[in-house]
Amino acid sequence: MQTRKIGPLTVSAIGLGCMGMAGTAGQAAMYGPVDRAEAIATIHHALDIGINFFDTAEIYGPFANEELVAEALAGRRHQAVIATKFGFRIENGRVAGVNSQPAHTREVCEASLKRLNTDVIDLFYQHRVDPAVPIEDVVGTLADLVKEGKIRAIGLSECSAATLRRACAVAPIAALQSEWSLWERDVESEIAPTARELGVTFVPYSPLGRGFLTGSVPRAEDLPDGDYRKADPRYQGENYDANMAAVAVVKSIATAHSASPAQVAIAWLLAKGPDVVPIPGCKRRTTLIDTAGAAALHLTADDIAALDTALPQTAGLRYGSKAALAMTRL
Repeated sequence: MQTRKIGPLTVSAIGLGCMGMAGTAGQAAMYGPVDRAEAIATIHHALDIGINFFDTAEIYGPFANEELVAEALAGRRHQAVIATKFGFRIENGRVAGVNSQPAHTREVCEASLKRLNTDVIDLFYQHRVDPAVPIEDVVGTLADLVKEGKIRAIGLSECSAATLRRACAVAPIAALQSEWSLWERDVESEIAPTARELGVTFVPYSPLGRGFLTGSVPRAEDLPDGDYRKADPRYQGENYDANMAAVAVVKSIATAHSASPAQVAIAWLLAKGPDVVPIPGCKRRTTLIDTAGAAALHLTADDIAALDTALPQTAGLRYGSKAALAMTRL
């Protein structure tokens, strides 16, 4: 597979989001049950086909996901680039708020190193901005961890363009991770251009719009109770119909290329520039094989233009009104 750069790191053009592999009760409620053996086999197959960039975090589980990644990479750690995240306060197995205080950041780093069974974390992200801790202090702590050999590169997740500028003034920021897809494009106005200007690689999570862009997700009214998407306004009523009309464009282009809708959605992101590295989430080899095929799919200028105009504004708030407020980029 082609490679791209994230700061000092060389990674596959498509990474693997491991969050859905955690297998804990809370994660299963959101992403369905997990076959642990299959999840580990998926990570092994990713390495076999040239995918070396694996994304996890302490809160995935919590903690269980980092342990699974470590188990899967046993004996093959040297082949992998591991990204993990800090920045939350976890109490009694639940997220209880944010915390990027320097001492806590160091504690999480040490704990993640142990769970990942590694001497160094390749890419360490602040998972969410902590309004109580100036970003200059956060990045200063991370820069010290780089000097100490605990981490190789610094990342931020879901921050504003202004925060990214302030961070880059302290130390090199290798990556910015935020949601970006045909389904979620608000980063395109300011955040993604700022990252490019500053030389920060953009790592889009949920590049398939939480599965919507595959065209296989039913409307909210038909989803089972307990599925987190049931309360998502983008899956409801007229919003669903408007968003699904855009998916028809994705499907049409996929048919023309003998590709899958997932491959088209990811190829659209890859075409945004060599400084974009999507991380679709997979927990089964069949899904991994399909999404990995996006790296070899070459969309035409007409394809990209059609996709750009298919869904310029998604119908419905991101995650719903309350969640959208919680996800405000600081």
